[in-house]
Amino acid sequence: MVGKAYDLTLWLIQKVENFPRSYRFSVGDRIVSNGLDLLMTLVRCAYSSDKASLLESASARANELRYLIRMAKDLHAINIEAYGFSTGGVEEIGRMIGGWQKSVARRA
Repeated sequence: MVGKAYDLTLWLIQKVENFPRSYRFSVGDRIVSNGLDLLMTLVRCAYSSDKASLLESASARANELRYLIRMAKDLHAINIEAYGFSTGGVEEIGRMIGGWQKSVARRA
């Protein structure tokens, strides 16, 4: 899962570089920030014994990222293909987080 988050964040960083200037430093910066925060939260979770709270935070970050990407699409900062690719990645990561949360809850 960390690998998928890394790949998605790397892709998002490169995509934001091509945003129109009027959105690059507002929506674009928030997308990059949330992608990096999601990645770092998942890295911490992989090496932590207190996974439940970190997974909750990662889930919230994934939801925020989903809305920011939607906003970028609605502002025409990304095209529909990029939107589909990025939301597919966020959805996959979200499903993996949910599965991890269920696994942690069963152990508790």
